[in-house]
Amino acid sequence: MIEIDGDYFKIDLLMFHRRLKKMVAIELKKGKFKPSYKGQVELYLRWLEKYEMQPGENPPIGIILCSEKSDERVELLQLEKSGIRVSQFITELPPREIFEKRLHDAIQRAREKEVEAKLLNNES
Repeated sequence: MIEIDGDYFKIDLLMFHRRLKKMVAIELKKGKFKPSYKGQVELYLRWLEKYEMQPGENPPIGIILCSEKSDERVELLQLEKSGIRVSQFITELPPREIFEKRLHDAIQRAREKEVEAKLLNNES
């Protein structure tokens, strides 16, 4: 529970990632991702940075877990710049064909991001 200007807020899950040396605030949401979630998690991250971060730690990151993810909204909000990531959770496995397609698509996106990162590092 954190207090800001007399109001109380509850971070759903707060963890510490030892290798990254940073706190990880996780917000759990039912339904489709909403842009307002960004502000909520940013508030938590800045509070953690100001009051809880210890010397030698890196700034905290946030993860918003939604039951429905909107890739375009996430992209337009440029959440990575705020240290926030959004992911979708499922409560039951989809049919095998859909699950395999989603897994294949996720692997492909990860590979594309890896290639982009390598290209950017080589340009520097």
